[in-house]
Amino acid sequence: MIEVYIDGASAGDPGQSGAGIFIKGHGRAEEYSIPLGVMSNHLAEFHALIEALKICKKQGYTVVSFRTDSQAVEAAMEKRFAKKLEYRHLLEEALSIADGFELFFIKWIPSRQNKMADTLSRKAIHLNE
Repeated sequence: MIEVYIDGASAGDPGQSGAGIFIKGHGRAEEYSIPLGVMSNHLAEFHALIEALKICKKQGYTVVSFRTDSQAVEAAMEKRFAKKLEYRHLLEEALSIADGFELFFIKWIPSRQNKMADTLSRKAIHLNE
């Protein structure tokens, strides 16, 4: 099983944002810092999820277990519903990709357990410049 740690970060709300993705499994690790432009922190979290799903799909992974410190992202994926209208199209995109995996799991974890993805997301903020 592939473990995927994701985080979105913004320098301001809204502000320059980035996605951090740390993937481990099959004896290797992958790190991604993806600049996202200007958006809110919550939007950055959803974009981090989508970018990670796309990477996993491209790599041909079929069984993935995601970890996020965003309760909003975890709850939206589990319930397949987002309260806020601005997140719904992102949720729909994420679900359509996630539904293509043989097995997809997502779990909320405390920020202290998501330090690698956090570091990568903060690095991504500076790649916007």
